[in-house]
Amino acid sequence: MINDFDFDMGELLSEKTRKMVPNLLRVKEHARKMKWPIIYINDHYDTWQADLSTILSACKNEKSQEIIDQIAPDGDDYFLIKPKHSAFYGTALETLLNKLGAEKLILTGIAGNICVLFTANDAYMREYKLIIPRDCMVSNNDKDNEYTLTVMENVLLAKITSSKDLAGDS
Repeated sequence: MINDFDFDMGELLSEKTRKMVPNLLRVKEHARKMKWPIIYINDHYDTWQADLSTILSACKNEKSQEIIDQIAPDGDDYFLIKPKHSAFYGTALETLLNKLGAEKLILTGIAGNICVLFTANDAYMREYKLIIPRDCMVSNNDKDNEYTLTVMENVLLAKITSSKDLAGDS
C-alpha cells in the first residue's frame, strides 16, 4: 500500500486508492479493536532495507503524500518488505503468521489484480482462510479488479465482503 504511483497509470491508481482509504482505515480500526495483528508487506523500492522511514521517504510525492500520511503503519504494526508481487515470496511472512497462530487472513491493498491476487493464491496454497473486503482493494482496471474478486471467491474460496460488514458497521 505504501506506493509512489510513479509508473504508467499510476495517477489513476492513486485516485482509486485515495477513495479507498476510508474503507481501509475502517478495517484497520476494527482489527485494532479485535486485537488482531496488522501486517504491512511492502515493495522495497530498490532500497532492499526493511526500514519504514526509508521506504516512506522514497515513496512520498505529490501523488502519494496524502495517502501515505493516512495509512502509514503505527508503532505496533508489523512491517516486512517483499521483492516481488506475493507477500509470501522471499519474505518472513509465513514464519510470522505461524508465530502469531494465524489461521485466517484479511487481505487488502493495491493492485488487486497483481499483488493481492498473488498473495491470496499463496495464502490459499498454505491453507489460510481468506477474507477480502472488496472496497479495500483496487486495480488500474475495474474489470480486472472484479474478475480478480471472482477468482478469489470461486477458486481460492475467499469470503468477499465489505469493510462495513467486516467491521460490523452495516
